[in-house]
Amino acid sequence: MNFLASRKWRRNSWLIVKAATTQRRSSSLVNPFLRVSEEVQVAIKARAPVVALETTIYTHGFPFPENVELAADLESLVRKYGAIPATIGVLNGVARVGFTPTELNELTASAGKEGTRKLSRRDLAYICGLGFSGQKLNGGTTIAGTMVLAHMVGIKVFATGGLGGVHRGGETSMDVSADLTELGRTPVSVVSSGCKSFLDIPRTLEFLETQGVGVGTFSDGREGEVDFPAFWTRESGISSPLTINDEKEAAAIIYAQSTLGLSSGLLFANPISAKFSIPKQKMDVIIAQALQGAETAAATGKDNTPFVLSRIRELTHGDTVTANRSLIEANVIRGTNIAVQLAALETESYGLPKGDVRRHVCTSITGGELTELSLPSALAPNQKRILSKRECLPQSDIADVVVAGALAVDLSCDLDGNGGSSISPQLQTSNPATITQTLGGVGQNIATAIHYLGTSVRLCSVVADDIAGSSALAMLSERGLSSTGIKKIRNGLGTAQYIAINNTRRELILATADMRILEKNLDFDSSWKSFLSICKPKWLVVDANWDETTLHKWIVAGRASGAMVAYEPVSISKSKRLFAQTAEFKWDVGVFPRNIIDLATPNSMELASMYGAAKAAELFERDDWWQIVDGIGLSSSGSRAKFVATTNAKLVDEGIPQQSIQLLPFIPSIATKLGRRGVLLTQLLSPGDDRLTSPAFAPYILGRSNGSKHKAVVGGVYMRLFAAAEQVPEEEIRSVNGVGDTFLGVLIAGLMRKCLEELVDLIDIAQRGSVMTLKGAEAVSPAISTLHFS
Repeated sequence: MNFLASRKWRRNSWLIVKAATTQRRSSSLVNPFLRVSEEVQVAIKARAPVVALETTIYTHGFPFPENVELAADLESLVRKYGAIPATIGVLNGVARVGFTPTELNELTASAGKEGTRKLSRRDLAYICGLGFSGQKLNGGTTIAGTMVLAHMVGIKVFATGGLGGVHRGGETSMDVSADLTELGRTPVSVVSSGCKSFLDIPRTLEFLETQGVGVGTFSDGREGEVDFPAFWTRESGISSPLTINDEKEAAAIIYAQSTLGLSSGLLFANPISAKFSIPKQKMDVIIAQALQGAETAAATGKDNTPFVLSRIRELTHGDTVTANRSLIEANVIRGTNIAVQLAALETESYGLPKGDVRRHVCTSITGGELTELSLPSALAPNQKRILSKRECLPQSDIADVVVAGALAVDLSCDLDGNGGSSISPQLQTSNPATITQTLGGVGQNIATAIHYLGTSVRLCSVVADDIAGSSALAMLSERGLSSTGIKKIRNGLGTAQYIAINNTRRELILATADMRILEKNLDFDSSWKSFLSICKPKWLVVDANWDETTLHKWIVAGRASGAMVAYEPVSISKSKRLFAQTAEFKWDVGVFPRNIIDLATPNSMELASMYGAAKAAELFERDDWWQIVDGIGLSSSGSRAKFVATTNAKLVDEGIPQQSIQLLPFIPSIATKLGRRGVLLTQLLSPGDDRLTSPAFAPYILGRSNGSKHKAVVGGVYMRLFAAAEQVPEEEIRSVNGVGDTFLGVLIAGLMRKCLEELVDLIDIAQRGSVMTLKGAEAVSPAISTLHFS
């Protein structure tokens, strides 16, 4: 057995690497204390580029909810630049290499809590042992802790912020970071912006030399010798032991280190960009003040670094926070580029084809069967396994939810009051306003909400081949959403745009939208039909921005693939498209139980518009519609007394409950958004639904089966008015444009965990998510990731 093969055998002999045979995002090793996500396992097996990320930055660095956004951002950057992120930490007493979005949200939400630990090498056995005995604690891994776990599973590149080091006065206090000793005994390469400026940098470099750690600094365009960086400052006054020109050079050094079998790590220092670098002279003064403060406060040991960092943040008026974010993102990009170069070197060495890990796993279609490439493996040499078509889709294509709708560039114009009494704009003149540009579109907002809640989702839409389209795709990728379902077309129209004008109370008073690109000359069959038939998502969400023909093709194809279908009406005018019936275009909407729409979330005006369109199309004259309505013991208009008792007189006067009832045979679940008045949920119940016999639900059962021949498919009607989750004061409202989209996104993410009969349990949760967006600055608030569906 040659040396390279023996090294691979030693690593793989204890690690059970499963091929991607299911879509579970997490699986266990034989070791009960360590779990490696399936995505990371497959990538390691295929020798694809993988980048380790620490979690102390989330649990003990950035506060909640900024840490949630940062975690998603860093993983997104790794994917954007061509690698697989392996976030490392401890959740519920089990060490994790690779987190699902839900798991990562749970860990970041525990930041600052008493039971959330900061974990180095020495702490791993302690926290995992407690977890084994029933004390399920969370923890963020330091550089040392992350290196240990990364090496266990064969990850060689780790990107982080700043390295620990020898503290000033360390020659007497012996206060030396475990990061340094870990680099001396664990063969993982760390990319950081040097070590913190307040540490003893010369002694830190001396200690690393003693430990046998290779240390190099990227030249970043500079000639000759360069300084070892000091975190917030590019120049430390201390020369770097080595200078590295680029990522390819760094990858070659890692490859040589690994092939030689050296057991120590490497440190690649990446200087902060000049734009965010704080001048050395300024930092020297600030650090001196911070260290003096720590001495006065007797902040020593593990309390020293947090105290000093906090004081430096105060003295720089937050400049170090901005610098922190900049340098960690730059380090992740640099580390990812190194990992990509290293993977290329290793695949050449092992005789593997170059390219994406997905091409290693699924290589050919022969005789109607997709086969898995035989990768070098001590566990299963020269084996092939038949994979389903769904398994062999690129990973970015595999999703439990597909959202088909608008991707747009949004402009939000919030009028400035300027002390005037009017809350609305003055006509025929310029009005001062705060104008914000963001990524928008109903479909995109819904997909983002689903993504934030840890459910795999793919957005399908179109953009133009223009600047706005390229910008939208870039922003989508940065958000962590796949852009493979977005088609770039040239049909003489621009990328969709939406402009909202809000009054001084942040209430929408006028909106204009150019969504014509979704309405003209779209080839659905060649662009998306085959994907749906292979992927078979559990839910398809369609918004009404599509033209009637494309909208109906989406719905029919979604139902044919076995997906549940949700409809977002978008606006008063576009909501009618669901029931469009013209001389040129007719289609069968379908009546329960042969309905092809399962859920709709209109507001009251959109509901009225949908009702009017269905009536105009004479859908309420159909025999199968009458049979369903008669079968539940209600007339077409229902009983006013029953409606008032279940909702209230004002809603009945507006016709909202009555319109819902009449649309139910076509859409068995309708959640009507009523703003400050809450949500009206109306559902057709099957005969076996528990709500029909539960005393707790009796007040909401509006009608029951009358024993007709349709009793087998219809049991009754459930109608319940949910109060608003919160009456948000006007001064706290910051964003209104994505509130309804957030509501549907949360519902769909919840329905991935529950059945449609349990929709009643999700309404209040979805309303809370909408409130978070209402109070946030973004179209969909990242804070919704903290919602729980239990």
